[in-house]
Amino acid sequence: MEKFYLIVGHVGRLELLVPQGVRLVQLRIKGQDDTELRRQIIRARDFCAVHRAQLVINDYWQAALDLRCGFVHLGQEDMESADFPALRRAGVRFGLSTHDEDELERALSLDPDYVALGPVYPTLLKEMKWPPQGLDRVARWKRMAGNTPLVAIGGLTTDRVPGVIAAGADSVAVVTDIQQADDPEARTREWIRVCAS
Repeated sequence: MEKFYLIVGHVGRLELLVPQGVRLVQLRIKGQDDTELRRQIIRARDFCAVHRAQLVINDYWQAALDLRCGFVHLGQEDMESADFPALRRAGVRFGLSTHDEDELERALSLDPDYVALGPVYPTLLKEMKWPPQGLDRVARWKRMAGNTPLVAIGGLTTDRVPGVIAAGADSVAVVTDIQQADDPEARTREWIRVCAS
């Protein structure tokens, strides 16, 4: 699995940053109607195909299935309604969010392509009902996940990458540090460099 995992909220941001060398990107669209949602997914799907980047669709597994996208990310709530047999039949891979051990066990029982743990550090992106998990939890999650790749998310900066990877994360997902950067393109290149070292 790619060590650097970019998360963006709009296809326009994806089109700006993927050409910097991004190989794994999640499109996390919030608050759009179905027409706009599907328009963005189609644009992202085709753009990522040209740039040889793996696109992951957040939440909207049915749209991903309809539009022949190969990867989805599902939160715990989405897992209630997701048709996992249909995703498997279509060859759609999936990653799952986890925040406590019950959620991790449930996620692992579905044989996901990765599990995500967060927030590792305090995060500015959204109000979380879980406290920061910390590096000890990352290490414990990796022991429990075994061969299933572990994605760390929440409050990550380039300075924190070595510690998170050393604790056991296979990949680091980044939202705010790039989203709020003065120069998102340069910051994306910096993340790629740090994750490659």
